[in-house]
Amino acid sequence: MKKYDILPHTADGKFRAWGRTLEEAFANAALATASLMWDWEKVEPKLSQAVRLEGRDREQLLVKFLGEIIFLFETRKFLLASVDGLEIRDVPDGFFLEAEFRGDTLSDRRDIHGDVKAVTYSEMKIDEERGGVVLQVVVDM
Repeated sequence: MKKYDILPHTADGKFRAWGRTLEEAFANAALATASLMWDWEKVEPKLSQAVRLEGRDREQLLVKFLGEIIFLFETRKFLLASVDGLEIRDVPDGFFLEAEFRGDTLSDRRDIHGDVKAVTYSEMKIDEERGGVVLQVVVDM
């Protein structure tokens, strides 16, 4: 199964990510977000960053989750390489997400080719289809 596609957009970044489960689709959306800024496949997963988030709905959870990639890059120069152990659970006030980001810090050996500033709700879709989940996200670049 394909992880994601970068889609054309007039001013911002847009992608569609797939997964057999909601968790796999979220993880693939994280890789798509990273791909707009660096080549995540060339980043060694030397470091880990625990991620724990809550959202009132799946859309807010997705915005917070992808926003964490931007936050970690801006504050710690952390480059995402993979997402491990991602789990999403229903909680009384919405959803809870727990995952481990694996990656490395920015160095002279890495090229940054884009700048995602924020994740938006514009054109966001979370669709469950037969055989999996499809996410569509637009990010401000």
